[in-house]
Amino acid sequence: MTSINPVADYSVEGEVAIVTINSPPVNALSQGVREGLKLGVEKAEADPAVAATVILCAGRTFIAGADITEFGKPHAAPYLPDVLDAIENAKKPVVAAIHGTSLGGGFEVALTAHYRIAVPSARFGLPEIKLGLIPGAGGTQRLPRLVGPERALDVILSGTPFGARDAKDWGVVDALAEEGKLREDAIAFARRLVADKAPLNKVRDRDEKLAPARGKPEIFEAIRKANARKFRGFEAWEKAILSVKNAVELPFDQGIAEERAMFMALLGSTQSKAQRHLFFAERAAAKIADIGAETPTKPIHRVGVIGAGTMGGGIAMNFLSAGIPVTLVETSKEALDRGVAIIRRNYENTAKKGRMTLEQVVERMERLSLTLDFRALAEADLVIEAVYENMDLKKLIFEKLDGVAKPGAILASNTSYLDVDAIAATTKRPEDVLGMHFFSPANVMRLLEIVRGAKTSKSVLATVAALAPKIGKVGVTVGVCHGFVGNRMLAERQREAGKLILEGATPWAVDRVLADFGLPMGPFAMSDLAGLDIGWSAETSKGATIRDILCEEGRRGQKTGAGFYDYDEQRNAKPSAHVEAIIRAFAAAKGVAQREISDAEILERCIYPLINEGAKILEEGKAQRASDIDVVWVMGYGWPVYRGGPMFYADTVGLKTVLERLKDFQATFGDEFKPAALLEKLAAEGGTFSKA
Repeated sequence: MTSINPVADYSVEGEVAIVTINSPPVNALSQGVREGLKLGVEKAEADPAVAATVILCAGRTFIAGADITEFGKPHAAPYLPDVLDAIENAKKPVVAAIHGTSLGGGFEVALTAHYRIAVPSARFGLPEIKLGLIPGAGGTQRLPRLVGPERALDVILSGTPFGARDAKDWGVVDALAEEGKLREDAIAFARRLVADKAPLNKVRDRDEKLAPARGKPEIFEAIRKANARKFRGFEAWEKAILSVKNAVELPFDQGIAEERAMFMALLGSTQSKAQRHLFFAERAAAKIADIGAETPTKPIHRVGVIGAGTMGGGIAMNFLSAGIPVTLVETSKEALDRGVAIIRRNYENTAKKGRMTLEQVVERMERLSLTLDFRALAEADLVIEAVYENMDLKKLIFEKLDGVAKPGAILASNTSYLDVDAIAATTKRPEDVLGMHFFSPANVMRLLEIVRGAKTSKSVLATVAALAPKIGKVGVTVGVCHGFVGNRMLAERQREAGKLILEGATPWAVDRVLADFGLPMGPFAMSDLAGLDIGWSAETSKGATIRDILCEEGRRGQKTGAGFYDYDEQRNAKPSAHVEAIIRAFAAAKGVAQREISDAEILERCIYPLINEGAKILEEGKAQRASDIDVVWVMGYGWPVYRGGPMFYADTVGLKTVLERLKDFQATFGDEFKPAALLEKLAAEGGTFSKA
């Protein structure tokens, strides 16, 4: 074996050359890997003793994708298209031998080989759509030639990997190797190709899967229609459809040139930059500044959950699904039975959709222990309180828990707003207390705000941060303040939305502007969906707000057929003239003059104060980094992925622009719009939140 470069080796066994890439951790397509591939194939071509070449990867995976740290930077030769040309145009058969994951550019490398062999556990995919891109090295041109345009677009638009057995059935791979014997089987496969004088199967020359779609634009129109809602606001998906359509209709060289042009345009787009920002932001969120790998963590073998309501049941499901037994505590059998029934129904519905088996449902439910006895929490390594937002109640529970939980157990509150330090102070072990703010529905939403109290120990924090991904969550560590990061910022938007409708904007105008921006729904539609009477009391209501008036009239949201909107039997919403009249009368009584309000003002008044609050959160150290705030908002509040989160969005708008508008609003509406000192500083320096 000889070294080609620091990440590639070359060896010959009989008449087969083996080019081995070894660039941990995932053999990404860095300059060194690209060079190793090209030089290795060229060396085999020049060696008269070699009749075929096998491309193999060391470590746990084949080439798992592009080196996205190179995106946006000047590339060094050799460029990927040149590498692929060297492989595809080789005069001797080239076999890609695949294990682990062959994704993105790695899959595109495999597609340029003349043949492909894979172990059964291998997985393939083109996940570029998740970064606001399309495959840019032939994926939209070669894959349709193997599997047809419709299946290719299923792969490209979902970004979801598929397995080796499907790859074999679809014609993506030519043979399956025995698990653990990829090298031997790949070499044997290459020798058979030589013995059989097998042709150089260039995917680019295949046409049999394209011909049936030629002259049938309705195929692509149906795909557009099926995906329009899912990809609302995204740019890349339409380019992906167009590029695969090009594979059907254009000569290969023209199609691949068009693909590359579209890829490069998307690479420079704000949307792709936003999605790449979030890719790195999610990984950065797992890092806590003062907690290193050496920080000890606590084993979590059993979890206790207090409260079997919507949140408690959803929280329990996360641990049950991760294989961790849960003890669920309630104060009444009725509440316990109701909560367990919902858990079971959720699992059974998942099974009906084919996402798990009935046996897996049974396994999860068998991990659940039910009790009315608080003392049953004595064996739990982690106890999560999930009762409603009442400080007195939470303090009582933690006082009681302090006397029951074993020494060293982690005590967590699933509070959305309340002071975790005040809760911790009711115990004799505040170092073991922190907040774990799950988002509803807790078994679905990926965000977990991990609230670090003033006395929370590093070991406790490190344990919960490490636990988050094990239960399918992205943990973001935040500090103690009212509403933490997400809800504290949300309050700014909600305040302005309420003021805007008094000043003349309709609820549906506000909702439309925010939905057009890319949010799942506006604040008034969301209120109707959740129920206007959450936290409202008929006994104490005095008509002090629009919500009070609506609830007093029985307009409590979708469930009553009326809220801010009117609803039909299918819960379809339509604007309510009655609500407009209520708002006008309320505004008149408060002395608020109504006027025409532009969509631009609605958007800026709802979004810029939210950004400003994020700046204050950074000033106060309640979030470690601006990208953590972005992760919170994308994963917890439906902020559009293609806008990168509120702090990234502010950077794209320009901090000077945001600052100027806030000052304008401050002059008109008061000091609720007063700019944060950090925003003032960064704007003056020409800086950004992402680099602060």
